[in-house]
Amino acid sequence: MFFGIALGVSTSFVFLFVLFGALLDKAGAGNYFIKVAFSMLGHMRGGPAKAAVVASGMTGLISGSSIANTVTTGTFTIPMMKRVGFSSEKAGAVEVSSSVNGQIMPPVMGAAAFLMVEYVGIPYVEVIKHAFLPAVISYIALIYIVHLEALKANMKGLPSSNPVRPLLNKVIGFMTGIILLMVLSFAVYYGLGWLKPILGDATPWVVSIALAIVYVALLKVGSNYPELELDDPNSDVIKLPQTRPTVMVGLHYILPVIVLVWCLMVERLSPGLSAFWATVFMIFIMLTQRPIIAFFRGRSQFGADVKEGIYDLWNGLVTGARNMIGIGIATATAGIVVGAVSQTGVGLVLADVVEVLAMGNLMLILLLTALLSLVLGMGLPTTANYIVVSALMAPVVVMLGQQNGLLVPLIAVHLFVFYFGIMADVTPPVGLASFAAAAVSGGDPLRTGFQAFYYSLRTAALPFLFIFNTDLLLINVSFIQGIMVFIVATIAMLIFAAATQGYMLTRNRWYETILLLLIAFTLFRPGYWMDKIHDPYQLVPPAQFSEALGSVEDGSYLRVQIAGEDDFGDPMTTFRLVPVPSGSTAEERMENLGLELYIDGDRAFVDMVAFGSLASDLGFDFDQEIIEVSAPVDRWAKEWMWIPGFMLFGVVYLMQKRRRTKQENLQTAAA
Repeated sequence: MFFGIALGVSTSFVFLFVLFGALLDKAGAGNYFIKVAFSMLGHMRGGPAKAAVVASGMTGLISGSSIANTVTTGTFTIPMMKRVGFSSEKAGAVEVSSSVNGQIMPPVMGAAAFLMVEYVGIPYVEVIKHAFLPAVISYIALIYIVHLEALKANMKGLPSSNPVRPLLNKVIGFMTGIILLMVLSFAVYYGLGWLKPILGDATPWVVSIALAIVYVALLKVGSNYPELELDDPNSDVIKLPQTRPTVMVGLHYILPVIVLVWCLMVERLSPGLSAFWATVFMIFIMLTQRPIIAFFRGRSQFGADVKEGIYDLWNGLVTGARNMIGIGIATATAGIVVGAVSQTGVGLVLADVVEVLAMGNLMLILLLTALLSLVLGMGLPTTANYIVVSALMAPVVVMLGQQNGLLVPLIAVHLFVFYFGIMADVTPPVGLASFAAAAVSGGDPLRTGFQAFYYSLRTAALPFLFIFNTDLLLINVSFIQGIMVFIVATIAMLIFAAATQGYMLTRNRWYETILLLLIAFTLFRPGYWMDKIHDPYQLVPPAQFSEALGSVEDGSYLRVQIAGEDDFGDPMTTFRLVPVPSGSTAEERMENLGLELYIDGDRAFVDMVAFGSLASDLGFDFDQEIIEVSAPVDRWAKEWMWIPGFMLFGVVYLMQKRRRTKQENLQTAAA
């Protein structure tokens, strides 16, 4: 039971990523990320909290534990948040929410991304593509929640060291940086693609030399600025560092992350090999950064600098090994759970329990699954958490969903249970990340946990939304559609945050909160209202299955309800989403599908299923009866429902703006 997929992935992939994260942190990248976030955001309203969100997000990219993330960044960020007016519980809750969110952020996702590759059976790049949008939207919404908290409490930021620049100059500078980054990315991508056929086997050596030159150049640039020092967050006065020197001094820390992402996403190397090359480069940086920087600053002590680099490397290796011990033990233990489930059939019992309690209601099925995933994830690190919830709860959603007409891609189901398993680190009574944050903030652990869960409602809402609207996972959408979905979904999540926080331009009235929730739902799930206006499918008699298959367009789907027996011989009714195969006639498409039917009056039965065919893969079997066939119909695009949603938002915005103006006039008159 120990030596299953879980432990195999942990030894081949996860350890390398844990080691890479530990080395990156020991090299100084953790401090760099925190300082950059504070230099850019610390002067804003509630700035330390916004900086905490960004710093925890950047640390979460390479971290395999939400608790470690909370402690690492929280030691510095929580006292800073308390300084500008956040209570102990709210400061801890912001840190917990942002740290836990780091586990759903690609490319590592607490190492769960590599397990999803094995369990779901899709390429790593696809996992990252599907997980990216919800994670980014959730982080943007958390920054907005922090902003609303600062507005409600009339908080101020910390004193800034940056020179005052007009807004236009800031915007121009930001856009210039973005454009330069895009140009550089295109030049590297297409330039390397052009060079590879010319250089052939010498390509890795040429790229390595070019990377080393860039690394030394970045160290030369960084040597012109003072070293980063971690300020004492408990000191009486703290002055935020200037953005430009802070960013420039540690740009070389980004190179190993770029190497990792490049190997994973562009070269399509295996996760283990990608982490290996990134770790090799990280070791090279740790051994060389101190003597090279010291040389450029004209105070080189080569022997002492190399010795200090070796000491940092040793500490990083020790930390990575120690971090992996806990993950390895938890993963092996989770393997026992997975083995017990597969051998004893506990998963089927859980499915029966959920089915009985939900009484066939889809929303109740999902709610109970979310609750059980939350309970099962308590006290487990991210990797083991995903193993347990995916083994126990993902099959429940798939099985009961198919029986009740909920047909979604398997990756959506796995992300659904993963999100709620991760939420266990936030939610009392266990909520380990909340307890860790409370230990730093001095607040009450349970209150911190409940506040963090309140902030994390946006993360809890997302899985329900992308189960019913897989556009949020960028499934079967074009590039332009993906951009539109990102923009509208981000706006919808900000509106949802304003509704749950009870504040937008001013404090919400009860009916405004209801309207904002309705608007957010409409923007997230426009198909719900369009389905009420016009059904996306039309019923076709089962005996006309072949004709329906021949009349619809290539690339579309038929929804088919079938009745038969399950693996234990018990009666079963389930749904299948049948992709329409290629073919110019109905007979040709049926042949390509690998399905033959026996028609008895108005009834249709499966007569034969070709071995290894699409029909066989979909679960069709001899003697099953086709009860219902639904064929897609032409209708208006569901995105038209965004228009009334935005119009209603405009009404709420105008009401709040008028009320806020009136309040400001009264305050001015009183002054």
